[in-house]
Amino acid sequence: MYRPNKYQTYQANAVFTASPAQLVLMLFDGAIKFLHIALEGFKHTDPLDFNLSIHQNTQKAQAIIRELKACLDPDKGPEFSEKMSALYDYFDRRLQQGNLKKEREPLEEVSRHLHVLREAWREMIDKQNLTQSVTAPQPERVGEWSATG
Repeated sequence: MYRPNKYQTYQANAVFTASPAQLVLMLFDGAIKFLHIALEGFKHTDPLDFNLSIHQNTQKAQAIIRELKACLDPDKGPEFSEKMSALYDYFDRRLQQGNLKKEREPLEEVSRHLHVLREAWREMIDKQNLTQSVTAPQPERVGEWSATG
C-alpha cells in the first residue's frame, strides 16, 4: 500500500491551500528547478545520463511553461496575456532548441528570464498582501474602553 511521506503530504497541502497567485509562483519555482537540474545534466560523462537528465528535465520545464501560458486570462488583461503568451512561446521554442541540440545557452537564457519573472511575481504578491493587511478591517478588542467612553 502506497503512503505518501511527510514532505509529499506537505507539498500537496501547500498546493491545495495556495491562492492562484501563489500557484503561479510555485509554477515558476518548478520550471526554474527543472532547468537547474537539466543544466546539471551537462556535467554527466555517461552519454545516457547526459541525454536523459537534460531531456527529461527540459521537458518538465516546458510542460510548466505551457501551463503558465494556459493560465493566462485574456478577459482580465488582453494586452498582458498577448505579450506573456508570446514570451512563453519563445521560451518553449528556446528550450526545444536547447534540448534537441543539447546546448546549455538556450536553457540558461530561459532560466535567467524565469528568475526575473518569478521575482516580479513575488514582489506583486508581497505588495498585494501588504495592501490587503493594511486595508483589512481590524476586529474590535473586547473589554477595551473607548476614547469617548
